Amino acid sequence: MATVYDYSPTSIDGKNVPLSDYQGQVLLIVNTASECGFTPQYEGLEALYRELKPSGFSVLGFPCNQFGAQEPADERQIANFCSKNYGVTFPMFGKIDVNGQAAHPLFRHLQSAKAGILGSEAIKWNFTKFLVDRQGNVVSRFAPSAKPESLKAQIRQLL
Repeated sequence: MATVYDYSPTSIDGKNVPLSDYQGQVLLIVNTASECGFTPQYEGLEALYRELKPSGFSVLGFPCNQFGAQEPADERQIANFCSKNYGVTFPMFGKIDVNGQAAHPLFRHLQSAKAGILGSEAIKWNFTKFLVDRQGNVVSRFAPSAKPESLKAQIRQLL
């Protein structure tokens, strides 16, 4: 059975990143956008990352422009925005699609591994979050409205 370690997305600076580089870590994989009502969650995601990184945790951010065109910028602009406005140091990746025929294979895997409300696989909006255990298995899916700090207890259980 596939795990997230079977995928190699492109980093925000254009490098191929095998997710097997994160093997043994607990991951929170999030589709992000810079002009969304949930954009301030970058702050909470960064706080989780800084606090729990020493225990083997990482946040992986994937910008997406599929919801209300809320991520119109290019990768360089996205990286600058995240760093300047939210102090983001967690790994960010190149802009992708998360739904439809052009959806990145990683997000197809995440959706099929953990369906959303009423069994729907499609991602409904920016800042949908997937929690992955140390073996690369998707264990939880959280709605965009789930604040990063509310996930801390479940993340700690996996650490």
